[in-house]
Amino acid sequence: MQFKTIAMAACAAIILAGCQWNDMQRAGAGAAAGAVVARATNGNLITGAVIGAGAGALCDDVGLEICN
Repeated sequence: MQFKTIAMAACAAIILAGCQWNDMQRAGAGAAAGAVVARATNGNLITGAVIGAGAGALCDDVGLEICN
């Protein structure tokens, strides 16, 4: 169950991060998406936000086209 929450938060963060211009904006969108997914799946909000923020901030650094 926790893996599913993490995977969903990461996917949501990456999708939303493509709409932002810099790492801080992508991290904010990722944090919001991670918290929403965690809440919807009865996960920990803080953990979801942290994972989402990390995924959002780093998605362009790993070469994902959606983040550029």
